[in-house]
Amino acid sequence: MSAESAGSVTTDVVALIPALRAFAWSLCRDSAEADDLVQDTLLKALSNIEKFEPGTQLRAWLFTIMRNTFYSRVKVRAREKTGMAECVADGVSVAPTQEWSLRGGELMDAVARLPAHYRETLILVVMLGESYEKAAEICGCRIGTIKSRINRARSMLMAELGETVH
Repeated sequence: MSAESAGSVTTDVVALIPALRAFAWSLCRDSAEADDLVQDTLLKALSNIEKFEPGTQLRAWLFTIMRNTFYSRVKVRAREKTGMAECVADGVSVAPTQEWSLRGGELMDAVARLPAHYRETLILVVMLGESYEKAAEICGCRIGTIKSRINRARSMLMAELGETVH
């Protein structure tokens, strides 16, 4: 890759940081961990920028790096022993007063309780707007699997939130 095209790709990478942060948050569920995951992803991507093939989907390439980095961390943490959790409040001290805030919180809590593979595909396709094809590429599975996971995730959310399917 030429220096000029590497500079262009680097500019495109910077433009994708908000989407990377959103995907990282959906995986980690913690702002600090999500920021660390984005930073690690960007570091890996930029240090291997010559491996990116111009003309392919940069967003999918970055999301794949992020997903692989996240799951590598999960494997490492499973082998490590953790210490005591910090003494920090789990929630907000003042409850929201608007009903939409409450429902939005309920929805995000329900999304957080979904099994990881359902949550991941729901976030990619529904919230981040990735196509089924790109989500399948990122997750390393078939399009039919992505569609099935999205359908099951939606059904699980509807049931948990007490909504009926029309």
